[in-house]
Amino acid sequence: MRRVIQALAALTLVLVTSLAAFAQDQSYTIAPGDTLYRISLKYNVSLTAMAAANNIRNVNLIYAGQVLKIPAGGTVPTPATPVPGQPTPVPTGGSYTVVRGDTLGRIAARFGTTFQAIAAANSISNPNFIYAGQVLRIPGAGTNPGPIPPAPTANPNPNPNPNPNPITGFELGGHVFGFSYSDLMRNTGMTWAKVQIRYNQGDDPNGQAGTINDAKSRGFRILLGVVGNKDQLGANPTQFYQDFATYLGGLAALGADGIEVWNEPNIETEWPQGLISGAQYTQMLSAAYQAIKSRNNATVVISAAPAPTGFFGGCSTNGCDDDRFIAAMNAAGAKNFMDCVGIHYNAGMIPPSQTSGAPVGSPGHYSWYYQGMVNLYSSTFSGKPLCFTEIGYVTGEGYGQLPPAFAWANNVTVANQAEWLADAVRRAKASGTVRLFIIWNVDSTTFGTDPQAGYAIIRPNGTCPACNSIAAVMR
Repeated sequence: MRRVIQALAALTLVLVTSLAAFAQDQSYTIAPGDTLYRISLKYNVSLTAMAAANNIRNVNLIYAGQVLKIPAGGTVPTPATPVPGQPTPVPTGGSYTVVRGDTLGRIAARFGTTFQAIAAANSISNPNFIYAGQVLRIPGAGTNPGPIPPAPTANPNPNPNPNPNPITGFELGGHVFGFSYSDLMRNTGMTWAKVQIRYNQGDDPNGQAGTINDAKSRGFRILLGVVGNKDQLGANPTQFYQDFATYLGGLAALGADGIEVWNEPNIETEWPQGLISGAQYTQMLSAAYQAIKSRNNATVVISAAPAPTGFFGGCSTNGCDDDRFIAAMNAAGAKNFMDCVGIHYNAGMIPPSQTSGAPVGSPGHYSWYYQGMVNLYSSTFSGKPLCFTEIGYVTGEGYGQLPPAFAWANNVTVANQAEWLADAVRRAKASGTVRLFIIWNVDSTTFGTDPQAGYAIIRPNGTCPACNSIAAVMR
């Protein structure tokens, strides 16, 4: 009898331990196509509880790769066994994530309801305007007539933004710190102006309305390079990604023609130590892309251009070489969340036609060569166009000696700068791969440890030799 009692006690202990373990929080890694509502149904918890447990303010804004905490008490319901040949029931209050090529009518037909009912349930005033990534609530208890067929590659929907990616050919622009040289920029052939801004959690995107309107009033498309506070990012990445994405969506709604999502996230000066990886950055890019496109489908989303470097010898806590970084981005699916690949080239001390023999200690590294950079990025993100969001040649002429970190460019002259920029524009324009070419920079007057003015095409005497040489190529 004592053995029976001992066995029952042991069994009770096992059951109590199992129940306690089950009561603890679980976790789930979001997959492409997931919605928070679907995940909450899967684990038998409320949408509100899921959002609260993960500090999610916008339940429609989650991203692939995000790890969610499942509140204690959640269970995974046993799926019903489907009856062969019978349609699958669709529960009342279900949801569906729009994919490219969908129409409201086709979605309604799949779920056994009407497009009017879906439009009413989702407060859609124009049933011809839905967008990829939009999460729709499906009303009623209709049935799904079968597997969802693959969407066509072209979207037949009438769209208020008929050209969702306005960069269809080669376009030229300049990074500016003001608009004092607008006429000269236009005469050079520039149609874009890039401005870099800093974001802190709590910032209102309306604070940048003046910047956007200022560029447009001068006839430029505006590219905003948006960089956030790396300390805020490191404190709570999940929350920061959501807040940052919402802010970028607000900029898109204000009419930003292009947004570069961050800047050089492969180095510790721009990204928290220990979190530097292409996969981490892709989580941010995914959230940003969906938020931007939901507010303005015409805004071009450009991935953050990494700093071109071989300094780290791979990846470390403090940084990652750009070839390794973009390979990790590609493996994490970054191509699905960008219209154009961001790329920087700012270490040139030789003509863009030269592909070897740079007068440095590491002449074999691709980052010294214009074509080496183009080849790397176009092969890593095959089929995606390239957008140079920063490309320039530094010279100390007119300012003095370059700082030690830029000593490799001590022999570069203003004449070299003008000639090489024009040749790079010529090559990019003819490549069919490069869509946007933003010259770094137009008008900086800061010359110090970071010799921004050395890159400026407006020289200290007010002349612009590069403007003339580039204008000849653009004509």
